[in-house]
Amino acid sequence: MTVIMKDIHAEAFAGAVPEGIVPTPFHDRLAPLSKAKRWTGWAGYISPLVLDTLEFEYFAIRNQATLFDISPMHKYRISGPDAARVVNRLITRNAEKIGIGRVGYAMWCDEEGMVIDDGTVFRFGENDWRLCCQEPQYSWLLDVAWGFDVDISDESEEIAALSLQGPTSFSVLQAAGLGAAGNMNPFDLTEIEKDLWISRTGFTGDLGYEIWMPASTALEIWDRLWGPGQTWGLRAIGYEALNIARLEAGFIAAGADFQPVHIAQRLGRGRTPMELGFGRMVDFEKGHFNGRRALLEQMKKGPRYQLVRLDIDGFEPADDALIYYRGKKEVGHVTSAAWSPTTKRNIALAELKAPFGVEKFEDLWAEIFVNHEGVWDRRMKRISFIKGPFFKNARARATPPAAF
Repeated sequence: MTVIMKDIHAEAFAGAVPEGIVPTPFHDRLAPLSKAKRWTGWAGYISPLVLDTLEFEYFAIRNQATLFDISPMHKYRISGPDAARVVNRLITRNAEKIGIGRVGYAMWCDEEGMVIDDGTVFRFGENDWRLCCQEPQYSWLLDVAWGFDVDISDESEEIAALSLQGPTSFSVLQAAGLGAAGNMNPFDLTEIEKDLWISRTGFTGDLGYEIWMPASTALEIWDRLWGPGQTWGLRAIGYEALNIARLEAGFIAAGADFQPVHIAQRLGRGRTPMELGFGRMVDFEKGHFNGRRALLEQMKKGPRYQLVRLDIDGFEPADDALIYYRGKKEVGHVTSAAWSPTTKRNIALAELKAPFGVEKFEDLWAEIFVNHEGVWDRRMKRISFIKGPFFKNARARATPPAAF
């Protein structure tokens, strides 16, 4: 009799789920570029905060071209005969107005009208969609899709993605043999080559693209962009530089400017689209969607809070500053802040308690504490309200793009 001994530990290891944060498909290219050695965890993946220096990377966004690894984003495919109905029930805007080959920004809510997350919706075909977002949504999507003829699949690990942003971003694509992207308008989605999709989207408010590919071809695509891209100043960046750029563009970030209600641990931390300044993203005429009744009720009563864009006097960092009315009554707080090198402003997003930011806008001050050699100095700085983005450049919408 022959006895076959099995290595139980080896078998267990072969099917084990990795512990801790794991590398993205691009990590082998990013790690050698990391001089700062500043990494963070993002959705279970290793992601750079800074690779070289924050200043170097920020100015590369605004003057050259940059690559940021967005593979950790959650990506869900929604397909089948009822896919369009499911997407329309999920998000607050009218999904039917997102054409085939287009991408739309969207928010979705629970039944109390509180934002679960925001993200982008890709429409590949009549009944073929992808939801790309910050927070995990698989269980929620299954709940939303219950009773519909639709298939929900998690593509997060299968699809790798890069954000290519900056004035010379199209020039990089052209140099890499992807010049067909020149005919794309903002929010267009095109399969440039088999299984290689490009969307004219981004998180910087500048000219830019996002490139979507199977994880198995990630390094091949990186190399294809990186070599020719050096002529156009292509640089890899981390999140901290991107965060300044997104704030300049007036974009909100989950976990900073609002708390996704499904992960909020305290009652009352949820916010509605209207309270985040996105009432225009709610279409009450399209039929039922999650949170519709509660949002209709808020339209009658008015918002409890308002997320606003501010210009704060001076240049001291205003992160987490409290906002006061007449320097005495606390009425809100700063959610995101940065000194904007491009606009030369001390910019911020802040949440104010209604009626401030809704009806009252005068005599508001930011309380900023500055540490000088171990001594905290309290400074009250006047604030001004800003409509629209802090940074806006015509090249972001130029079609075809030039080598700006």
